[in-house]
Amino acid sequence: MEQPGWKSTASYLLLLAGAYVVAVAGSWLFGGPWDNAVYDEMFRRYQPKAWPTESALLVFDERSLDSVPGGMQGIRKPLAQALRLVAAAKPKAIAVDIILSNRTDPAVDADLATALHSTPNLVLSSQLVADGWEHPLPEFAAGRVTGHVHAQPDAGDAITRSIPLQEVHGRERLWALSLEAFRLSRHADIIESPGDLQVGGTDIPTTGVRRLMRVRYVPPSMRLPRVTVKQLLDNPALASVFTGKAAFVGVTAQTEHDRLFSPYSNGTPTSGIEINADAFETMSSGQFIRDTDLVWAVLWALALVAACGAAFRYLPGWAAYAAAVAILGAASLAPYVFFTHGRVFSFSTSVSAAWFGAITAAAYYHLVVRRSLRRSEAERTRYQQAMHFVTHEMRTPLSAIQGSSELISRYSLTEAKRKQVAELINSESKRLARMVEIFLNVERLSAGQMELKHESISVKDMVEICMARVQPLAERKHIGVTLEPIADQLRLTGDRELMEYACYNLLTNAVKYSPQHTEVTVRAWCESSHVRVAVKDQGIGMDHKEVKQIFRKFYRTKKAEESGEAGTGIGLSIVQQIVEQHGGIIDVVSQPGAGSCFTLVLPAAAAAPVSAAAEQH
Repeated sequence: MEQPGWKSTASYLLLLAGAYVVAVAGSWLFGGPWDNAVYDEMFRRYQPKAWPTESALLVFDERSLDSVPGGMQGIRKPLAQALRLVAAAKPKAIAVDIILSNRTDPAVDADLATALHSTPNLVLSSQLVADGWEHPLPEFAAGRVTGHVHAQPDAGDAITRSIPLQEVHGRERLWALSLEAFRLSRHADIIESPGDLQVGGTDIPTTGVRRLMRVRYVPPSMRLPRVTVKQLLDNPALASVFTGKAAFVGVTAQTEHDRLFSPYSNGTPTSGIEINADAFETMSSGQFIRDTDLVWAVLWALALVAACGAAFRYLPGWAAYAAAVAILGAASLAPYVFFTHGRVFSFSTSVSAAWFGAITAAAYYHLVVRRSLRRSEAERTRYQQAMHFVTHEMRTPLSAIQGSSELISRYSLTEAKRKQVAELINSESKRLARMVEIFLNVERLSAGQMELKHESISVKDMVEICMARVQPLAERKHIGVTLEPIADQLRLTGDRELMEYACYNLLTNAVKYSPQHTEVTVRAWCESSHVRVAVKDQGIGMDHKEVKQIFRKFYRTKKAEESGEAGTGIGLSIVQQIVEQHGGIIDVVSQPGAGSCFTLVLPAAAAAPVSAAAEQH
């Protein structure tokens, strides 16, 4: 069921659309670090099903380097010895992540070259530097496959989540060390397509010009087999670890290898050879991580915003907020569910859409509830005003009718007197009916349920009618009411009965709150295309603060309450509503003890000549 108060569906949809655009655009512009942090956390939280690994590590760790004379400068001799032992174990491929570009002892270099040439399915490493490729020495690289060892740390946090499978400098292109090792292990060629690479029966998903591939890092619980060079040379039987596997040879000593980080690093650096081995495992296991197409993220964000909008549009109260919490939970959980299926889904886009959608819908819902509450309070206030109006404005005609009816019932009246009383009852009844109708019309105007009549009103006739009605009250208080000449052409457009009520109310107030034997003056003229009707008295007057308050409902000045005159303080508020509905204002000039002048300023019906009274004024 539709909730009350939802009248502007278009504005609601427009706000939700704005929230959607802000959420999606904001996630694209600023959500990168957020997405990366969540991606790393999902790596640590999710444990994929174990698979049989196809790679093993042969590393120069700290102890291996300590056992080598000269440290890194002397590793070529033990490297040659280790390669011969590993090659004898018949691995599927051997990838060496050590740059062999400089010359050392000729005898050592010659021995290493011999070891390299006798090693089948060998991949040597090259490094891309500022001025080009840093290749292995020709005697090492002759007839050997070369692959690049460049990692791809993200600029924001230096964590390697992807590696480029190709690097190009000038006209020379190299595939990644891990890709070449995988190709050799499969005895296949690399077949290129716009989005993927194919090696044997494996399709490798890549993105961008450099063919980035997300690395499915081997979880710590599945640690790859690892043998140090020192261990292998001390115990050659350990070479059996590499049988039927791809051997990755490199340096893991903290003092020597590149300080790289993976999602599992948690602040502890890892080595390039380990990242290359994990990239190889990604390809060999087929557990690739693919980026979800942008269109799905956009559609999912749209669905989340729409769900938030529908929840607050159709569900009542706390049910809407509970639904919003559920939507936020789904938005937060969706990227993890995608990740468990090998898909990367933007966490920032999903969560931003849910939050912005929920906040926008909830804020609009709050405004609608507040608006409905204000409307309800306004209706209750109008009802109370109606009751006050009945007691205030209708007391006089009811008293006249009641008194006249008692005269007829209690006393024997002459025919002339009976006729006079009957006419009084008739006139007061009609007056009462007019007052009820005027009040109802004012209420309908305030509630926007009625349109004003557009009658041509003679200002002179209107004022004279009101003065005739107030004359008996003025005579009882011995107050003179003077009407200055009004031009016959002076007219305004509006509802005649409402305008007569407004004018009559000002006149009765002037008489009620003026001492006996004083004067009330009425003038009307045209000025600047506006009709001005002024009622000036010599009554109790008001100070500046009281003038600001007199149009508030039920407000009465202290002197008015002390005067003994009956009143509820709603007459002037009704007059103000009538005048404002006619496009006018009320100007008030007053001083305590010096009387007040109330002037109705209303648009003139047509160009009217300035009256003589106005010129004298």
